[in-house]
Amino acid sequence: MDRRDFRFRIAVLAGDGIGPEVMTACLQVLEVLQERFDGARFDFRPLEAGAAHYHKTGTAFSDESMAECRKADAILFGAVGLPHVRYPDGTEIATHVDLRAELDLYAGLHPIRSYPRLPRVLADKRAAAVDLVLVRELSEGLLYSRGRGSLENDTVARETMVISRDASRRVSEFAFRVAGRRAKSKRRPGRVSCVDQANVLPSMAFFRKIFGEVAADHPAISAEYAYVDATAAKLVRSPWDFDVLVTENACGSVFSSLAAALAGSLSLAPTAEIGDRHAVFQPAHGSAPDIAGRDIANPVAQILSAALMLDWLADQHGEPRLAHAARILENAVEKAMAVVYPIAFGGQDGTTAIAKAIISHIRKA
Repeated sequence: MDRRDFRFRIAVLAGDGIGPEVMTACLQVLEVLQERFDGARFDFRPLEAGAAHYHKTGTAFSDESMAECRKADAILFGAVGLPHVRYPDGTEIATHVDLRAELDLYAGLHPIRSYPRLPRVLADKRAAAVDLVLVRELSEGLLYSRGRGSLENDTVARETMVISRDASRRVSEFAFRVAGRRAKSKRRPGRVSCVDQANVLPSMAFFRKIFGEVAADHPAISAEYAYVDATAAKLVRSPWDFDVLVTENACGSVFSSLAAALAGSLSLAPTAEIGDRHAVFQPAHGSAPDIAGRDIANPVAQILSAALMLDWLADQHGEPRLAHAARILENAVEKAMAVVYPIAFGGQDGTTAIAKAIISHIRKA
């Protein structure tokens, strides 16, 4: 095996609420994981960000910290937001959304799977086999209007949805690459579902048209079309039937949370927000300030986000050892989830205990 050293600069934004706790657990896991690989080193760069930082300084994220993120090889993000801290317009602090715009992150990757030992939200026994990926376009759609909308005479608020050919094409290409990789690993059949409201909105019909053009370039991967409302019903009825879904920004925000909850909990769901040169990796859950500091939070979503980071770095730098590390990490989480019982599910294991169980399985791998 090639023994050359590889070192990566990782910007670390722990954020608010339980963010610092789950991030600490994640970094502890990564420190142990890097011991498995000669020459593997992560240079973690902690940065201040979030609602508490805004409340203290008047700035949610400094220009200097943004510059550090631009220089980083990847960004690990915890969670931001405190209920009582808002911008003057009433919106919440959303540093991760600011990063999307500044770093041109256009593909939201939401892998969602269930763990058979944990309690199921759905009674059907097939719910133990949920394994899907939602790909969410991040750069435009309805949420493009953030900061651009208008409030007229305290009577009418207006927002504008934007759908472009370039953005629709690149996120569709991304979704087909994800499906192709899953099919190659024999994890799933290789199918992408375009989820839209093309029957009502011309902008969504345009999104569907571009998706169809991309699908024609990937004949080995099945393509199908579904409306937003029908997909919501099917996700509740049979989430195990889905492979990869691709959709507009706002729709993707709703579906990613819905699917994660149906698979068990947002505390199990990692996310990646990916561009051509930069990427942010974070848990799907929020900052949950009501349980902060009590060693209750489940760190699995944050730790699995680190596995997504390892896969992305492996692709970006042609370093297969990182992809192997991602598999070790995922397998350690799976084995740990067979023995621990998170407090979030009514068990007795909190942040520290879950992290220790994952580290134990990494050392045994």
